[in-house]
Amino acid sequence: MGLNNFTFNTTPGIRFGSGMSKLCVEEISKKLGSNILFITDKDLMLLKLTEPTLQELRKFSTLVEIFQDVEADPSLKTLLNAIEVGKKIKASGVIGFGGGSSMDVAKLASLILGSKENIEEVWGVSNAKGPRLPLVLIPTTAGTGSEVTPISIITVGEEEKKGVSSPIILPDIAVLDPDLTIGLPAHTTAATGIDAMVHAIEGYASANKNNNPISKTLAIEALKLLGGSIEKAVFDGSDIEARGNMLIGAMLAGKSFANSPVAAVHALAYPIGGTFHVSHGLSNSLVLPHVLRFNSADNKATKAYAELAPFVFPDINIDRGSQVICKEFIDKLEALSKKLGLPQKLREVNIPKEACKKMALDAMKQTRLLVNNPREVTENDALNIYETAW
Repeated sequence: MGLNNFTFNTTPGIRFGSGMSKLCVEEISKKLGSNILFITDKDLMLLKLTEPTLQELRKFSTLVEIFQDVEADPSLKTLLNAIEVGKKIKASGVIGFGGGSSMDVAKLASLILGSKENIEEVWGVSNAKGPRLPLVLIPTTAGTGSEVTPISIITVGEEEKKGVSSPIILPDIAVLDPDLTIGLPAHTTAATGIDAMVHAIEGYASANKNNNPISKTLAIEALKLLGGSIEKAVFDGSDIEARGNMLIGAMLAGKSFANSPVAAVHALAYPIGGTFHVSHGLSNSLVLPHVLRFNSADNKATKAYAELAPFVFPDINIDRGSQVICKEFIDKLEALSKKLGLPQKLREVNIPKEACKKMALDAMKQTRLLVNNPREVTENDALNIYETAW
């Protein structure tokens, strides 16, 4: 079989290291210009996690304006407010400092401030025209990989999420500083870590025609790092090596799924987050084993999961058929989530059983994700998966 054509886009500059969010500020400042819009959230400001970076920035830039109103699952209103602040200060560049939410707002703020496009015209895949303002992203969780993905998700209305997918919103520089993740609570470390693993697993097994050897290689490397470090990062949060491995693992998984897109785990996770405000990582973790079991009726998916198994769980015996290995892989992922202290059932996060019907209906709207799933998912399939997860 010949190789298929594919495209691969990623963030041009990555800076990694302990204290890096302070060490490379001069470079950041040169890239972003004199008037910087600094997008973050109130918790990080209260924790003073932003302080060292901000202090350094003020040495090199004329104006650093802080926008700290980003919430989990950021709303369109929040994004528009950030854009207004950027216009007011005539922003020359944007920093997103925080989890996926702050980075998502920063990506679209830099796009709209740079291109003056109408936000309503950029939703969807490759509709953004650009250019954006110079953009630097600094993650404080090891999960979304948003610092290397061309995707931004915003909540519009009460429950619906809309996304922009375009290589234009990849940042100029991603700064990975494990020190920023040291204080992350065990529960958040676990949920975001599983989220990163889902990115790698779904990217590797994606039915998207752009699934490619680079994405597959990065997914494997991501899973080696994440699988080898997640327990240590959760149970000994101050282990800087484990924290660093998680950050690099999440970034590699981000690069993988940015080019070989995720599928049904994410499609079924979105209604859980949108309707019941369960964090994105936890939403993914709640449906993960059930979607993988559903997919494993497909031979290609079984083979892909079996190939990944030893990279996450080196003790898996691979001298057996791929169906046996695949089953053990899914069971072990479920056991890992339990060991990390995450809720296992939808009812544990206060989702009533009768909500499964509406969530199944809502999951069907995530067509851009469902098309990448190794096995077709009908509304009835989605309902069965939710009920199993309940």
